[in-house]
Amino acid sequence: MNLATVAAVIAMLGWAASGIIVKSITDIGPLAIVFWRMWMYTVLVIGFLYLRGTPLTRKGIRFSFAGGAALGVDLLLFYAAVHYTTIANATVITACLPILMMLLAGPVFGEAVKLRDWLVAGIAVLGVAAVAYGSSGMPQWSPTGDLLSLGALVAWALYFIFSKLSQEHIASTEYTAGSALIATLVATPVAVFSGQVFVMPSVDAWVWLIVLALGPGVASHMLMNWSIRGLSAALSSTLTLAIPIAATLMAWVFLGEKIVISQAIGICVVVASLSYLVLTTNFTSSTPAKNLESSQSP
Repeated sequence: MNLATVAAVIAMLGWAASGIIVKSITDIGPLAIVFWRMWMYTVLVIGFLYLRGTPLTRKGIRFSFAGGAALGVDLLLFYAAVHYTTIANATVITACLPILMMLLAGPVFGEAVKLRDWLVAGIAVLGVAAVAYGSSGMPQWSPTGDLLSLGALVAWALYFIFSKLSQEHIASTEYTAGSALIATLVATPVAVFSGQVFVMPSVDAWVWLIVLALGPGVASHMLMNWSIRGLSAALSSTLTLAIPIAATLMAWVFLGEKIVISQAIGICVVVASLSYLVLTTNFTSSTPAKNLESSQSP
């Protein structure tokens, strides 16, 4: 295993841990977590660009606007989802980006989808259903959380599309900063209107918020950005699909969320099916990790 692979695995584990951290912060609401985490992350990223001599420009903001807005919605929905459903459900549902992209492959990317791919996607959907069924009797589960996860998936798909389109106009680092700024500005009024930001975090919560911004936010992205140069797009994409497995195991260890047989089987089916789609189709062959903020990375 080379250093690039090690870096990518560490980045993946950081992203998998993000939902665990979010769910473990209980003295403030999920919208407040998005607010504080994103402001810290945005200041760090924009400051990094400034110190590097490549500050965020108006052009960068313009081409990051649509993606940033989608990212803001994605983060609000995903952070709320992990508070209302199990980590397994939230991460498995939001990992189904390749399936949603199949629906958009024709109109957006002009690519035909093979019948075989649709069959595999159907198998993945059955796997998601198995995960949801296995969680239905657990105290951590609610249908509201699953619906929020589904909404986060749609927002993440839009972010993916806008991000792909922006690559022709601005550098990935500027897009990361610009989309983070717009996402923060989108999330801020929602968090303020909810009233959650008026409850100040405890000392422990501040520690975890900082860890959330520096770890899954900055460190994981820097590691993945560096590792992608030494990895194939297929491998880096497939590694990110391991997030539901890692996150579910972490939730079992640190949050006490049980894993039943149907969940375990469903997760394996979903990951195997999505891995096949990533490795055999063009529209998902390049991971957005190098210039995107994953819904599971916050």
